[in-house]
Amino acid sequence: MSQPLQPDLDSRQQVEQFVDRFYQRVLADEQLAPIFLDVASIDLEVHLPHIRNYWCKLLLGEQNYRRHTMNIHRALHAQRPLTRADFDRWLELFTATLDQYYSGPYTEKARRIATAIAANMQQSLPENTDS
Repeated sequence: MSQPLQPDLDSRQQVEQFVDRFYQRVLADEQLAPIFLDVASIDLEVHLPHIRNYWCKLLLGEQNYRRHTMNIHRALHAQRPLTRADFDRWLELFTATLDQYYSGPYTEKARRIATAIAANMQQSLPENTDS
């Protein structure tokens, strides 16, 4: 490998940079952007700090995140059912962002956690009858 070693997600700075890069992809994605922007109407100035804190909690053990993510996603699902394809696309963009910019044990931990989150949310949200 002639590439320099990629950084790991082992600091708040790296985790925050990852979240920002990931959300750039999500908000440019024709499948996911409407869910975040039109249905959830997220305000990035409010949303991104929460998501940064969430991933710092999961990866680094920080305690700045105290919200209940499942309830937030249940409310969103009630407005617009989230499908298997949505979760698959979210995980695909998450993994692509990791692969492009990061490597190491914390990066692999993030990959495992994201896979589990996508599966858990998909299983926990009520099935829509159209799928």
